Amino acid sequence: MQINPNITPTLLSDMHQSQAVLNTALQQVATGLSVSVPSDNPTASAAMVQNTIDTGNVDQYKRNVGTVLSTVQSASSVLSNVATALTQAVSLGTEGANGTNSTANMKAIIAQVQGVLSSVVSQANTAVSGTFLFGGSGTTAPYAPDPASPTGYSYTGNSNVTSVAVGDHVNVQVGLPGNQIFSNSSNSVIGALSSLVTALQTGNSSAIATATTAVSASIGLVGQQQAFYGNAENQLNSQETSLQQDTVTLASQATSLVGVDLATAATNLTHAETNNSAAMAAVAKILPNTLLNYLAPPA
Repeated sequence: MQINPNITPTLLSDMHQSQAVLNTALQQVATGLSVSVPSDNPTASAAMVQNTIDTGNVDQYKRNVGTVLSTVQSASSVLSNVATALTQAVSLGTEGANGTNSTANMKAIIAQVQGVLSSVVSQANTAVSGTFLFGGSGTTAPYAPDPASPTGYSYTGNSNVTSVAVGDHVNVQVGLPGNQIFSNSSNSVIGALSSLVTALQTGNSSAIATATTAVSASIGLVGQQQAFYGNAENQLNSQETSLQQDTVTLASQATSLVGVDLATAATNLTHAETNNSAAMAAVAKILPNTLLNYLAPPA
């Protein structure tokens, strides 16, 4: 049996190795990761690059959903208010058409309908976070006073239906232009209200009744547009749920690629500390004797 007369290099090597294992265990416990640099696991590191990209995309889609969901809900609320105002206008028109109103009453009715018209135009110009809900993709208030227009207002937005990306190859339409809702060529909300004001000012019961019927019809148009926003909200809520699941899936994938089980990592750390302490103790015991032998004078 051959005995190595100089075991110092072996002890030092063991000590360095145990220290490296300890450092790795400490890092894993501290970070919760098994991979700190690509060389630790090139395959897992490459997969994590794609995981990081996918996670970033999902996070952006979630932000998009949150932003436009608020916009869609605001638009739906506006249309609900408009429908209520139009219902009031129908009631006023019906009252104005009965032919029994005094001059003072008619003036009051006219003023109220004019107020409804102004309110509806104001609602049509609603902006959320600087973006006009019903201007298409325009950047200015969609309706402006226009004395040359029969209705007294002109549409200055565009006809674009706005949409937003909420997933890979998934876009949801989230905004209708005002000229499709408030100044539709076949059923204009603003036009019907303006006609009712004019009819009331003439005092012609037949004309008032006709204009009131047009306003009533415009309520149905607004209801149809509300359905659009309701569908958009449902789509966004559904996509939000899907994106939340994607987030969970990607997080689980990341853990499986570069994560560590903390309980196992803690156990490994305890073993590494024990082994390192033993190696240090061995070196501390043997190395001084080795040095003394080296320094001792020859016999």
